[in-house]
Amino acid sequence: MILRASQAVLGGVLAVACALFVGAASAENVPEPDGFRSAPYRAPVPATLTGATVLTTDEAHRVWKAGEAVFVDVLPRPERPEDLPEGTLWNPPKRETVPGSFWLPNTGYDKLTPEREAYLVAGLESVSDGNLDAPLVFMCRSECWMSWNAAKRALNLGYTNVNWFPDGTDGWTEDGHPVETKEPMNLPAKS
Repeated sequence: MILRASQAVLGGVLAVACALFVGAASAENVPEPDGFRSAPYRAPVPATLTGATVLTTDEAHRVWKAGEAVFVDVLPRPERPEDLPEGTLWNPPKRETVPGSFWLPNTGYDKLTPEREAYLVAGLESVSDGNLDAPLVFMCRSECWMSWNAAKRALNLGYTNVNWFPDGTDGWTEDGHPVETKEPMNLPAKS
């Protein structure tokens, strides 16, 4: 009886391990799309981004610690619900992210409104001081296509030193690295 129970437990553990292995192997085989990836945005991502350097969590931490690049977080920020009664206080969630990073929310979708695209362009110009060769690290959360999309958009805009950190803040915090609370980047109005 004990032997059968142990075999059942071992069989279950092996089944889970195999499923995880197959899932990990299939995530490595995700092809890069020709354009930008649409929903679902939280899904396995490719191992590459043509034209960019892909950083592991250890590499991203080393780059951050050495101050070698600007980190750009593109995690979306929920908008105030339209059906929220007038006068109701709306507190959008705070973003815990890599210290010193810049949060340009909602800039990783496959299609951007002209206003959101202008926000991304102005934000990148600001954080790079207008230098297309400035090292930029794009991130979101793990298995988040938004950082992939934003990094690809930066390449399309002519940025030459684009880094993509696919583990994002999930990998960052899992490794015990510090975070800080950020608000979306405010850009001065152009006159």
